[in-house]
Amino acid sequence: MTEALDRAADLVRDADALLVCAGAGMGVDSGLPDFRGTSGFWRAYPPYERLGLSFEELADPVHFAEDPALAWGFYGHRLHLYRGTTPHAGFGVLRAWGARVLTSNVDGQFQEAGFPHVAEVHGSIHHLQCTGPCTDDVWRNDHVVTVDPTTMRATGDLPTCPRCGGLARPNILMFGDRSWVPTRSRRALDELTAWRRAHRDLTVVEIGAGTAVPTIRRQAELAAATTGNLIRINPREPEVRHGRGVSLAMGAAEALSELARRIG
Repeated sequence: MTEALDRAADLVRDADALLVCAGAGMGVDSGLPDFRGTSGFWRAYPPYERLGLSFEELADPVHFAEDPALAWGFYGHRLHLYRGTTPHAGFGVLRAWGARVLTSNVDGQFQEAGFPHVAEVHGSIHHLQCTGPCTDDVWRNDHVVTVDPTTMRATGDLPTCPRCGGLARPNILMFGDRSWVPTRSRRALDELTAWRRAHRDLTVVEIGAGTAVPTIRRQAELAAATTGNLIRINPREPEVRHGRGVSLAMGAAEALSELARRIG
């Protein structure tokens, strides 16, 4: 592991530009659940085990039409959790390196840590859209959703669309989602694409991106395809293809701390 850390530190130190590709594992050291498998999801949310509901079943936009209290109970609880979570020290390490960010996470942790450039491929829980949608507008989510912790159902007022007055929902790409408004995410992704074209000699640091939903892992491999400068930080699935990169079987905070110590 020492040799791999040294190689990874050299890649970061010599990088012309640095791209961070982060999945759910990035937030684990901040105390956030990664919803790995149904059992992992139910450990984080025991009431849903009693109801027999999986993450995939709950993260479905149909509930906003059929049972808004159930839908906003799930997302309202997550919103409260993310608002109250402090990003771990590894975020500060990456920010000091001047990294750009591509993430599948919707928790806003990178923005909370002060990153100016974050592309969120699945949207953000901190932004809202109309459930219709009646408009392509996306706006900041300042609503406080109260949730009964026993039933995991929302109580009280739910957020509404300022244009039509209908129910609003998080601006997150859900399973089977045909009503997601991608304008905010697409704008950030377009900016990232332009930046990548101007920085061909990239070093990519992939963190906590698994194979179950491989969006971020594939993007990291694509971004590092020309140089092979890929650092994969993942305690469970760290392998890299054909030796094209450095594998670190570690958690995010520990790996980034070790790299920062070597780089100085």
